[in-house]
Amino acid sequence: MVKMHKVIWMSYVVVCFLCTACSVDSIKPNYGNYPDAIGEIMVLKCAQGGCHNTQSADAASGLDLSTWQGLFKGSKSGSAVIPFSSKFSSLCYFVNTYSALGATATPVMPLNQSPLSFKEVNVIKTWIDQGAPDIKGQIAFSDPFQSYAYVVNQGCDVVTVIDRKSGLPIRYVEVGNKPGPDIPHQVKVSPDGKFWYVVFLNNSILQQFDAVNNSLVAEIPLCPSQNTVIDWNTLVINEAGNRAYAVSWSNNGKIAAVDLKSRNLLHFTSGLYQPHGICLSPDESQLLITCQTGNLIYEMDTALVNYRSIVLDSSISFRLDPHDIQCHPDNNDIWISCQHSNEVRVYEWPAWNLKSKVQVGIYPQELCFSKVQNAFYVSCTQDPYPGSNMLGSVVKIDARTFFQRKLYIGYQPHGIIADDENNMLWVVSRNLDATGPLPHHSAQCSGRNGFLNAVDLNRFIPETKRVELSVDPYFISIKP
Repeated sequence: MVKMHKVIWMSYVVVCFLCTACSVDSIKPNYGNYPDAIGEIMVLKCAQGGCHNTQSADAASGLDLSTWQGLFKGSKSGSAVIPFSSKFSSLCYFVNTYSALGATATPVMPLNQSPLSFKEVNVIKTWIDQGAPDIKGQIAFSDPFQSYAYVVNQGCDVVTVIDRKSGLPIRYVEVGNKPGPDIPHQVKVSPDGKFWYVVFLNNSILQQFDAVNNSLVAEIPLCPSQNTVIDWNTLVINEAGNRAYAVSWSNNGKIAAVDLKSRNLLHFTSGLYQPHGICLSPDESQLLITCQTGNLIYEMDTALVNYRSIVLDSSISFRLDPHDIQCHPDNNDIWISCQHSNEVRVYEWPAWNLKSKVQVGIYPQELCFSKVQNAFYVSCTQDPYPGSNMLGSVVKIDARTFFQRKLYIGYQPHGIIADDENNMLWVVSRNLDATGPLPHHSAQCSGRNGFLNAVDLNRFIPETKRVELSVDPYFISIKP
């Protein structure tokens, strides 16, 4: 009887051991939190010694592919993968050797190994187009409460969504509604942060997008006839977020007023000569509009019925060519960038008394304001670096003393925005000329990729990383 119990006990132990062994053997490997099919490629073929693993990443463009989390920290040049967009994910270019699967780039990855198969490249592309989720289905940068920045890319008919904490591109949103180029020119976020809006050089609509999921909400007409294509350049949204005003820059310039709640065109007028920059007066009773060729400002009521021309300076014989116009949020000072005279002028509204004129760099363009710094910043697109063929600077002007400091940065910088929450000034560079920095990779559309620089607001010095964007990034806005 005792022997029988021993036999039963030993049999039980053996069975338990075998079951445990089988259980251990059946545990699936975790390929860095990637889905299995993706992890087998990334971890076993890309994140190898001397390539894109944690130990070697710094020498491999800073891109660590050993984990899903590491992938979305990006590389030294920006984001390798954009969720839902293999078309704008540079990782696809470098692993792809098949024209049927899109763009290719060199050097081919994995470096000095056999190229990935057609099936493997297609698996990666499909995964990215489905959001590039991790093994649990989580998609990177999907927090609806996170704050983002938005950049229009004129060369590709897209808006790039930027994560303001890391400065990385995290989505590419196609904009416009025509088969040909719509050429998005400016993007603005509503004061409540719920929507972002785009105007186009080659379309007559204002597109409204949801700022949570970046889906198209509405297309608002900017002129009575939808068949009319007008060169719409800039817009301003009132503080209540229920009205927007857009400007068409042409010899017979147009102004449109739209209701953002009902999404209808309210007022439309024409006859202004080359109107360009626009802002609302401090009391929001008037539209203040630059005349980009000459020395004029237009002051127009918000019903677009009456306007008058303001001569900025009758004592000069040269042109100012006012480009952008902004109001100081806490007083009646109006700031104007003058691209022909290379200065920023400050006037007191409504008398239009000249308070200051500040010499800045060559071809000043966009203005932005930092409340924390109490300073305006202006991008100077054609300002040459001393002793270099590089072009571009940003000038900081103290809003109280008008003292200015210059920082050479980017290549043909244009769009700028002060991000007081993250203590950053974001600077968007067009990089159109062949003498500019060579892009990290080719573009999906015609032209050279531009880039984004971050500047520390307190120290007024650039961060080391330059993030690559798509073709001709022109204007930037941030979500409050």
